[in-house]
Amino acid sequence: MNLIERDQNKIWHPYTQHKTAALPIAIKRGEGALLWDENDKEYIDAIASWWVNPYGHSNKFIADAIYKQLTTLEHVLFGGFTHEPAVILAEKLMEILPNNQQKIFFSDNGSTAVEVAIKVALQYFFNKGEKKTTIIAFENAFHGDTFAAMAASGISFYTQAFQGMFIDVVRIPVPTKGQEQESFGALREVIKNHNCAGFIFEPLVQGAAGMVMYEPESLDKLIQICQENKVLTIADEVMTGFGKTGKFFACDYLTEKPDMMCLSKALTGGTIPMAITTFTQDIFEAFYDEDINKALFHGHTFTANPTGCAAALASLSLLQTQEMKDNVARVNKRHLAFQKHIKSHPKVTTTRVLGVIFALEIQTENTASYYGTLRNKLYDFFIENGIILRPVGNIVYILPPYIITDEQLQKVYEVVEKALEIV
Repeated sequence: MNLIERDQNKIWHPYTQHKTAALPIAIKRGEGALLWDENDKEYIDAIASWWVNPYGHSNKFIADAIYKQLTTLEHVLFGGFTHEPAVILAEKLMEILPNNQQKIFFSDNGSTAVEVAIKVALQYFFNKGEKKTTIIAFENAFHGDTFAAMAASGISFYTQAFQGMFIDVVRIPVPTKGQEQESFGALREVIKNHNCAGFIFEPLVQGAAGMVMYEPESLDKLIQICQENKVLTIADEVMTGFGKTGKFFACDYLTEKPDMMCLSKALTGGTIPMAITTFTQDIFEAFYDEDINKALFHGHTFTANPTGCAAALASLSLLQTQEMKDNVARVNKRHLAFQKHIKSHPKVTTTRVLGVIFALEIQTENTASYYGTLRNKLYDFFIENGIILRPVGNIVYILPPYIITDEQLQKVYEVVEKALEIV
């Protein structure tokens, strides 16, 4: 049997209906923005492999850091122990995080970073003798697949099998252009009618919803409303963090700062799974008590894995180089030029750009299904043309590695434009 046959014999893939899905593509190696399958076909990874790989595949700088750490200390339990890579990583992150973030909690993936934040929001008030049980989230949000993260997510087919089993979540509209006042009013109404512990949001860009974007001023206002009503705020920066919006974090565009931030994906440059949730000192102090029951009882076997910390430190070093900052600016400039070119196309409804994120919406007669015929037709066309893109219904987005070349990016744009001819 070849690799794909062996895969199908044993493996259950994510977000896949195996009875109807096409066979997976067997990738054997990667370098920079490129991947090669077992037949040596070349693909441009135009979504950085689910937004985790900004510095390119097989990055030698990160690989060397991982190897060095593996030959020094590969792992040690983090309950009752610590180690230098974790401490240095916490210190380095504090240099670039918003100033109000003072404590770091390690976990292992984006969903769990969110899970930790939601648990902390609920327990924060429990520890203070208050009962607040409702979490506020945006419509069509996506925060992950663990239970609390899934409860906060608003894309129905991810959650419909589990309705009635979730924590209490109430949704408000996203403050997109023209909908700001509706969003503000809805937040005030929810807070008035529920015992709200926290408000979780994807700052400025809703990724899985199709790169839906809204303005920093609107999010500032929502955070202000929460602050006035003692509702904790959680910025899910799993997708937006580490340069994708043109700044270190999307929250860097804000005047108001969240109480908690969730980080993962690009944290280790697409190498080793790791996540972090950050907190204000006030939140930490609500758990700092002689009563053991007020501690945060959450943990993972691989919490603060030293090798993952080493990968994250190498990734942070790359992110802060002038070369990488220039790459982000270059990709943004190319996106803006392509937006100017393509936005008047008769089949394009809207376009949007922020940092290295580009999205366009294709005009359709009916609402396009998330995994429907149009999406599948586009996906297959991109794959045939050697481009890895995963449309969301009728929305095509590009979120490439920062190191993608101009020539590679131009090919992506050309294939996207050609795809409009087949819809």
